[in-house]
Amino acid sequence: MLNTEEYQRYNRQMLMPEFGLAGQEKLKKSKVLVIGCGGLGSPILLYLTAAGIGTLGIVENDVVDVSNLQRQILYSSLSVNYAKVDETENRLKDLNPFVKINKYPTRLTSKNALEIIKDYDIVIDGTDNFPTRYLVNDACVLLNKPFVYGAIHRFEGQVAVFNYQGSATYRDLFPSPPPPKQAPNCAEAGVLGVLPGIIGSMQALEAIKVIAEIGEPLAGKLLVLDTLSMQSRIIKIPKMPDTIKITQMIDYDEFCLVQSAEFRVNSLPPKNEITFDELKNLSDYQLIDVRETHEYAIKNFGGELMPLSELEKYLFNISREKTVVVHCQSGVRSMKAIKLLQEKYGFDNLLNLKGGVNAILKRNAARSE
Repeated sequence: MLNTEEYQRYNRQMLMPEFGLAGQEKLKKSKVLVIGCGGLGSPILLYLTAAGIGTLGIVENDVVDVSNLQRQILYSSLSVNYAKVDETENRLKDLNPFVKINKYPTRLTSKNALEIIKDYDIVIDGTDNFPTRYLVNDACVLLNKPFVYGAIHRFEGQVAVFNYQGSATYRDLFPSPPPPKQAPNCAEAGVLGVLPGIIGSMQALEAIKVIAEIGEPLAGKLLVLDTLSMQSRIIKIPKMPDTIKITQMIDYDEFCLVQSAEFRVNSLPPKNEITFDELKNLSDYQLIDVRETHEYAIKNFGGELMPLSELEKYLFNISREKTVVVHCQSGVRSMKAIKLLQEKYGFDNLLNLKGGVNAILKRNAARSE
């Protein structure tokens, strides 16, 4: 039952006939676990707290860094160097004292996930790495808990609800992970602070829909939002008959590393790779730099600039007669470029510069010591 202050606090959402008192009471009885209180976790936790979730569990073992403040709106400048989970608890208690907060100042692992998740009705993932996503998915499958997924990359975001009333799981969408460098996190790829705010708010909304049993949750569906054009689309996620059956928790860091290694081997055979020292022995070749213009301006080695994002505009500038060496900052985007040119346009004269600019700089630094 709601007390008098709670009636006043939640009045605006209870006015909606689709939600009403019944929806509010379901929220108050619910227990929601949020993994991570960073860019996605901040709006998730703030909106669920404001909405009146009964119990919120928070899993987070990091401290606040000044670079977080651009998007992690739970924190202020005074929070820097303090534990995120403690700062989050203080902020949420100020926002709504009627919500019970359970803190887990630890990293979610195969050893503790089932024990932590078992007491909650729904799990929301606010992390940005593949091992944790597979871990959360598998734990939710074993415990039969819904899992609200969100992901961001530069200007694009994704939201889905997995394992809800027999719907598809994360493994139906992603049977195996790509190499980490092909799906970089915010620290590597950058992000506008507004984007996790949008996607995290959508995750909170999906959780409320599931708990209050209103609307149509994104179960069996993936919402993809391009914020540059504000175009969105919904992709159906069918349950795949050959998806691996989850029977136990595994080492997810190892799982992602093994899968990534297999992907690299299958995507680009070693014979298509060349080191910087080997490159110096080539007499006649074309060097192509597939980084972005601003990266090229900072440091380049004389290659022809053909950014991966618009590579197909330069097809007629790429030689089919001589050896073509493709490079980027680390060797990942150049691998993508070669795969595209080989599979779509039939190029058979391409070599990837191993390690890219980073390898060259590291080599030069070592020689100068």
